[in-house]
Amino acid sequence: MSYHSPRRDDRNPPANNRQLLTLLALFLGSLFAVIWGFGLLLNNLVYWIPVSVEQRLGQLIVPAYEAEAKDGPAQSSLNQLLDRLQSNLDPEQSQDRNYQVLYVPKPTVNALAIPGDTIVLYRGLIEAAESENELMMVLGHELGHFANRDHLRGLGQNIIVRVAIASVIGNNGAIEALIGGAIANLSQSHYSQSQEKQADRFGLTLLNKTYGYVAGATDFFERMAKKERANIAFLSTHPAPKDRVKNLEKLIEERKYEIGKRSPLPESLLF
Repeated sequence: MSYHSPRRDDRNPPANNRQLLTLLALFLGSLFAVIWGFGLLLNNLVYWIPVSVEQRLGQLIVPAYEAEAKDGPAQSSLNQLLDRLQSNLDPEQSQDRNYQVLYVPKPTVNALAIPGDTIVLYRGLIEAAESENELMMVLGHELGHFANRDHLRGLGQNIIVRVAIASVIGNNGAIEALIGGAIANLSQSHYSQSQEKQADRFGLTLLNKTYGYVAGATDFFERMAKKERANIAFLSTHPAPKDRVKNLEKLIEERKYEIGKRSPLPESLLF
Protein backbone atom coordinates (compact mmCIF):
# COMPACT_ATOMS: atom_id res chain seq x y z
CA MET A 1 0.00 0.00 0.00
CA SER A 2 1.58 3.23 -1.10
CA TYR A 3 1.47 6.38 0.98
CA HIS A 4 1.13 9.69 -0.77
CA SER A 5 2.37 12.63 1.29
CA PRO A 6 0.45 15.87 0.78
CA ARG A 7 2.07 18.41 -1.47
CA ARG A 8 3.30 21.67 0.03
CA ASP A 9 0.57 23.48 -1.91
CA ASP A 10 -2.03 21.28 -0.21
CA ARG A 11 -0.68 21.98 3.29
CA ASN A 12 -0.43 25.73 2.75
CA PRO A 13 -3.02 26.72 0.20
CA PRO A 14 -2.65 30.29 -1.10
CA ALA A 15 -4.82 32.90 0.54
CA ASN A 16 -7.87 33.82 -1.45
CA ASN A 17 -8.99 37.38 -2.15
CA ARG A 18 -11.44 37.38 0.73
CA GLN A 19 -8.76 36.45 3.23
CA LEU A 20 -6.41 39.09 1.88
CA LEU A 21 -9.12 41.74 2.17
CA THR A 22 -9.86 40.62 5.74
CA LEU A 23 -6.18 40.89 6.69
CA LEU A 24 -5.94 44.29 5.05
CA ALA A 25 -9.05 45.48 6.88
CA LEU A 26 -7.64 44.25 10.22
CA PHE A 27 -4.33 46.00 9.55
CA LEU A 28 -5.95 49.29 8.57
CA GLY A 29 -8.34 49.08 11.51
CA SER A 30 -5.44 48.60 13.91
CA LEU A 31 -3.54 51.50 12.34
CA PHE A 32 -6.54 53.84 12.60
CA ALA A 33 -7.15 52.73 16.20
CA VAL A 34 -3.58 53.65 17.12
CA ILE A 35 -3.88 57.01 15.37
CA TRP A 36 -7.25 57.69 17.05
CA GLY A 37 -5.82 56.73 20.44
CA PHE A 38 -2.85 59.06 20.08
CA GLY A 39 -5.15 61.83 18.84
CA LEU A 40 -7.40 61.41 21.87
CA LEU A 41 -4.38 61.45 24.17
CA LEU A 42 -3.14 64.62 22.48
CA ASN A 43 -6.52 66.34 22.95
CA ASN A 44 -6.42 65.55 26.65
CA LEU A 45 -2.81 66.63 27.16
CA VAL A 46 -2.64 69.70 24.93
CA TYR A 47 -3.52 72.11 27.74
CA TRP A 48 -0.57 70.80 29.74
CA ILE A 49 1.96 71.75 27.07
CA PRO A 50 3.87 74.76 28.48
CA VAL A 51 3.73 77.97 26.47
CA SER A 52 7.54 77.94 26.38
CA VAL A 53 7.51 74.57 24.58
CA GLU A 54 4.97 75.86 22.09
CA GLN A 55 7.13 78.93 21.46
CA ARG A 56 10.20 76.79 20.86
CA LEU A 57 8.19 74.79 18.36
CA GLY A 58 7.25 78.08 16.74
CA GLN A 59 10.94 78.82 16.21
CA LEU A 60 10.93 75.95 13.71
CA ILE A 61 7.74 77.02 11.96
CA VAL A 62 7.52 80.83 12.00
CA PRO A 63 10.64 81.49 9.86
CA ALA A 64 8.97 79.84 6.86
CA TYR A 65 6.18 82.44 7.05
CA GLU A 66 8.53 85.29 7.94
CA ALA A 67 10.26 84.70 4.63
CA GLU A 68 6.98 85.50 2.84
CA ALA A 69 5.94 88.35 5.15
CA LYS A 70 6.53 92.04 4.46
CA ASP A 71 7.44 94.46 7.20
CA GLY A 72 6.07 97.97 6.84
CA PRO A 73 3.06 100.19 7.64
CA ALA A 74 0.49 97.45 6.97
CA GLN A 75 2.12 94.99 9.35
CA SER A 76 2.58 97.72 11.99
CA SER A 77 -1.12 98.64 11.80
CA LEU A 78 -2.18 95.01 12.12
CA ASN A 79 0.00 94.56 15.19
CA GLN A 80 -1.50 97.68 16.74
CA LEU A 81 -4.96 96.19 16.25
CA LEU A 82 -3.78 92.92 17.76
CA ASP A 83 -2.31 94.76 20.76
CA ARG A 84 -5.71 96.34 21.43
CA LEU A 85 -7.32 92.90 21.46
CA GLN A 86 -4.59 91.39 23.61
CA SER A 87 -5.04 94.14 26.22
CA ASN A 88 -8.60 92.86 26.72
CA LEU A 89 -7.65 89.20 27.15
CA ASP A 90 -7.95 87.55 30.54
CA PRO A 91 -4.54 87.45 32.31
CA GLU A 92 -4.15 83.67 31.93
CA GLN A 93 -4.72 84.01 28.17
CA SER A 94 -2.00 86.61 27.64
CA GLN A 95 0.52 85.64 30.31
CA ASP A 96 3.95 84.80 28.83
CA ARG A 97 2.55 85.42 25.35
CA ASN A 98 4.00 87.72 22.71
CA TYR A 99 1.38 87.74 19.98
CA GLN A 100 2.32 89.14 16.60
CA VAL A 101 0.87 89.43 13.11
CA LEU A 102 2.82 88.53 9.99
CA TYR A 103 1.43 90.31 6.95
CA VAL A 104 1.89 88.28 3.75
CA PRO A 105 1.30 90.34 0.56
CA LYS A 106 -0.43 87.58 -1.40
CA PRO A 107 -3.99 87.60 -2.82
CA THR A 108 -4.96 84.55 -0.76
CA VAL A 109 -8.03 85.20 1.40
CA ASN A 110 -6.93 83.48 4.58
CA ALA A 111 -5.66 83.84 8.14
CA LEU A 112 -4.15 81.25 10.45
CA ALA A 113 -2.72 80.82 13.93
CA ILE A 114 0.62 79.01 14.15
CA PRO A 115 2.75 77.99 17.15
CA GLY A 116 4.99 80.80 18.26
CA ASP A 117 2.20 83.27 19.16
CA THR A 118 1.91 84.23 15.50
CA ILE A 119 -1.10 85.05 13.34
CA VAL A 120 -0.51 85.03 9.59
CA LEU A 121 -2.78 87.41 7.68
CA TYR A 122 -2.84 87.56 3.90
CA ARG A 123 -3.45 90.68 1.82
CA GLY A 124 -6.41 89.05 0.09
CA LEU A 125 -8.30 88.82 3.37
CA ILE A 126 -7.54 92.45 4.24
CA GLU A 127 -8.75 93.56 0.81
CA ALA A 128 -11.96 91.60 1.37
CA ALA A 129 -12.65 93.44 4.65
CA GLU A 130 -14.57 96.72 4.64
CA SER A 131 -14.07 97.86 8.23
CA GLU A 132 -11.60 97.70 11.07
CA ASN A 133 -14.18 95.75 13.08
CA GLU A 134 -14.21 92.91 10.57
CA LEU A 135 -10.44 92.50 10.82
CA MET A 136 -10.66 92.62 14.60
CA MET A 137 -13.22 89.80 14.52
CA VAL A 138 -10.88 87.69 12.39
CA LEU A 139 -7.93 88.41 14.68
CA GLY A 140 -10.07 87.67 17.74
CA HIS A 141 -11.13 84.38 16.18
CA GLU A 142 -7.48 83.37 15.68
CA LEU A 143 -6.69 84.34 19.27
CA GLY A 144 -9.49 81.97 20.22
CA HIS A 145 -7.59 79.13 18.56
CA PHE A 146 -4.58 80.00 20.73
CA ALA A 147 -6.71 80.08 23.88
CA ASN A 148 -8.15 76.64 23.06
CA ARG A 149 -4.77 75.30 21.78
CA ASP A 150 -6.47 74.25 18.54
CA HIS A 151 -3.39 75.06 16.46
CA LEU A 152 -1.39 72.53 18.49
CA ARG A 153 -4.08 69.88 18.07
CA GLY A 154 -4.13 70.35 14.30
CA LEU A 155 -0.36 70.20 13.99
CA GLY A 156 -0.05 67.27 16.39
CA GLN A 157 -2.68 65.15 14.66
CA ASN A 158 -1.16 65.90 11.27
CA ILE A 159 2.25 64.73 12.44
CA ILE A 160 0.81 61.67 14.24
CA VAL A 161 -0.89 60.41 11.08
CA ARG A 162 2.19 60.94 8.94
CA VAL A 163 4.60 59.40 11.43
CA ALA A 164 2.33 56.37 11.96
CA ILE A 165 2.27 55.69 8.23
CA ALA A 166 6.01 56.21 7.88
CA SER A 167 6.64 53.91 10.84
CA VAL A 168 4.75 51.11 9.13
CA ILE A 169 6.84 51.65 6.03
CA GLY A 170 9.94 51.50 8.24
CA ASN A 171 11.80 54.46 6.79
CA ASN A 172 13.22 56.83 9.39
CA GLY A 173 14.20 59.32 6.72
CA ALA A 174 10.60 59.34 5.54
CA ILE A 175 9.46 60.16 9.08
CA GLU A 176 11.56 63.32 9.15
CA ALA A 177 10.36 64.31 5.68
CA LEU A 178 6.73 63.74 6.64
CA ILE A 179 7.08 65.84 9.79
CA GLY A 180 8.46 68.62 7.65
CA GLY A 181 5.56 68.16 5.25
CA ALA A 182 3.08 68.37 8.11
CA ILE A 183 4.55 71.70 9.17
CA ALA A 184 4.61 72.96 5.58
CA ASN A 185 0.91 72.09 5.21
CA LEU A 186 -0.09 73.86 8.42
CA SER A 187 -1.99 76.49 6.43
CA GLN A 188 -4.34 73.75 5.20
CA SER A 189 -5.34 72.63 8.70
CA HIS A 190 -9.02 71.93 9.15
CA TYR A 191 -10.52 72.57 12.55
CA SER A 192 -13.67 70.81 13.66
CA GLN A 193 -17.03 72.55 13.65
CA SER A 194 -16.88 72.64 17.45
CA GLN A 195 -13.42 74.24 17.48
CA GLU A 196 -14.43 76.88 14.94
CA LYS A 197 -17.61 77.66 16.84
CA GLN A 198 -15.67 78.11 20.07
CA ALA A 199 -13.16 80.39 18.32
CA ASP A 200 -16.03 82.46 16.90
CA ARG A 201 -17.56 82.81 20.38
CA PHE A 202 -14.19 83.84 21.74
CA GLY A 203 -13.71 86.41 18.97
CA LEU A 204 -17.17 87.85 19.51
CA THR A 205 -16.62 88.20 23.25
CA LEU A 206 -13.27 89.88 22.67
CA LEU A 207 -14.75 92.21 20.06
CA ASN A 208 -17.37 93.37 22.56
CA LYS A 209 -14.75 93.86 25.29
CA THR A 210 -12.63 95.97 22.95
CA TYR A 211 -15.31 98.24 21.47
CA GLY A 212 -18.26 97.87 23.82
CA TYR A 213 -20.32 96.61 20.86
CA VAL A 214 -20.05 94.02 18.09
CA ALA A 215 -20.38 95.88 14.79
CA GLY A 216 -18.79 93.95 11.93
CA ALA A 217 -18.88 90.59 13.71
CA THR A 218 -20.75 88.87 10.88
CA ASP A 219 -20.04 91.16 7.91
CA PHE A 220 -16.95 89.36 6.66
CA PHE A 221 -18.58 85.93 6.80
CA GLU A 222 -21.73 87.21 5.08
CA ARG A 223 -19.69 88.44 2.13
CA MET A 224 -17.58 85.29 2.02
CA ALA A 225 -20.78 83.26 1.70
CA LYS A 226 -21.38 84.98 -1.63
CA LYS A 227 -17.91 84.25 -3.02
CA GLU A 228 -16.88 81.30 -5.14
CA ARG A 229 -15.62 78.62 -2.80
CA ALA A 230 -12.89 77.47 -5.17
CA ASN A 231 -11.16 80.86 -5.04
CA ILE A 232 -11.23 81.45 -1.31
CA ALA A 233 -8.72 79.54 0.85
CA PHE A 234 -10.53 80.76 3.97
CA LEU A 235 -13.63 78.82 2.90
CA SER A 236 -11.73 75.59 2.30
CA THR A 237 -10.32 75.52 5.85
CA HIS A 238 -13.33 76.89 7.76
CA PRO A 239 -17.00 75.88 8.13
CA ALA A 240 -19.75 77.28 5.91
CA PRO A 241 -20.01 81.07 6.43
CA LYS A 242 -23.83 80.98 6.47
CA ASP A 243 -23.79 78.66 9.48
CA ARG A 244 -21.29 80.87 11.24
CA VAL A 245 -23.41 83.95 10.67
CA LYS A 246 -26.49 82.21 12.10
CA ASN A 247 -24.58 81.06 15.18
CA LEU A 248 -23.11 84.51 15.79
CA GLU A 249 -26.43 86.30 15.31
CA LYS A 250 -28.04 83.92 17.79
CA LEU A 251 -25.28 84.55 20.31
CA ILE A 252 -25.52 88.34 19.86
CA GLU A 253 -29.25 88.16 20.55
CA GLU A 254 -28.83 85.89 23.59
CA ARG A 255 -26.17 88.13 25.13
CA LYS A 256 -28.00 91.31 24.16
CA TYR A 257 -24.88 92.84 22.65
CA GLU A 258 -25.16 96.27 21.06
CA ILE A 259 -24.30 96.45 17.36
CA GLY A 260 -22.79 99.94 17.31
CA LYS A 261 -20.95 101.62 14.44
CA ARG A 262 -18.18 100.31 12.24
CA SER A 263 -14.79 101.99 12.14
CA PRO A 264 -12.99 102.50 8.82
CA LEU A 265 -9.85 100.56 8.00
CA PRO A 266 -6.56 102.30 8.82
CA GLU A 267 -5.16 104.07 5.76
CA SER A 268 -2.14 101.74 5.71
CA LEU A 269 -4.54 98.85 5.04
CA LEU A 270 -6.28 100.47 2.07
CA PHE A 271 -4.56 98.86 -0.89
